[in-house]
This record gives sequence, structure tokens and C-alpha cells, in this order.
Amino acid sequence: MIRPYRPDDTDQLVSVWQKANAHAHPFLQEVFVAKVAQDMRDIYLPNAETWVLLQEMTPIGFIALIGNEIGGLFLDPAFHGRGHGKALTDHAVSLHGQLSVEVFAKNDIGRRFYDRYGFVETERYLHEPSGEMTLKMAIPA
Repeated sequence: MIRPYRPDDTDQLVSVWQKANAHAHPFLQEVFVAKVAQDMRDIYLPNAETWVLLQEMTPIGFIALIGNEIGGLFLDPAFHGRGHGKALTDHAVSLHGQLSVEVFAKNDIGRRFYDRYGFVETERYLHEPSGEMTLKMAIPA
């Protein structure tokens, strides 16, 4: 089941993010990860259009949207490979149509997912806060 984010989801979603982040982004510096974890609570989750994926009423993943851009798509790694990421992305497409996303170049897990879904690279740039190369990707028109 996919439903809108509620403030009482915050602890569970930050936990999901921490697991998924460690799995997909082992290259990120600890100080950067700590800052993003705090920003998840204070900025990202409360201000984005966030949709929560539940299994047995427990949040196992989420997609956060800013207009038609995916600000974050994170799934507990224990649930990878079961179509849950696709379900969240399908939900976002049904709401907003064409989507774009930014993904770290070293994030092989995310890049494979977005490639399979049909996103294509449109730009590369250095993400200064992390010092990592980032790809902008979009679903072609």
C-alpha cells in the first residue's frame, strides 16, 4: 500500500533512508551523511510531496517529490528486487507524468534501477556538498 507521508512516519523513514543510503552510497563521507540525516527530518520529509510504501502497516520505502523531480527514492535493502521501487515510481508518474532525478554517478544500484525504468542521462555535474559526480536523468518525452 502507498499512502501520503505523515509526521509520525519520520523515525521509520529516516531508518529506511539510513539502511538504503549505507547500501547504495558507501562512498559518502560520514559528516555529509550526518547532515543529510538531520535534513531528512527537518527539511526534506516535511516539505516534499512524500509517498510511503507500507508492508504489513510498516513503512519499508518512500519516494519524495518536488514537482516532477524525484528528490529521493529509498527502499529498505531487505525489500530490493521485488518491484517496490517500480511501484513507487509508477505512482509518481501517475501523479506527475514525466519525471527527472539526480543520482550519484557511483550509485550503481540507483543507476541500474533508473536505467531499467527508462530514465536517460541528460547532464553531469559535481555535487559540491558531497564532492561527488552526479547525473541528472529524465524519462524521455
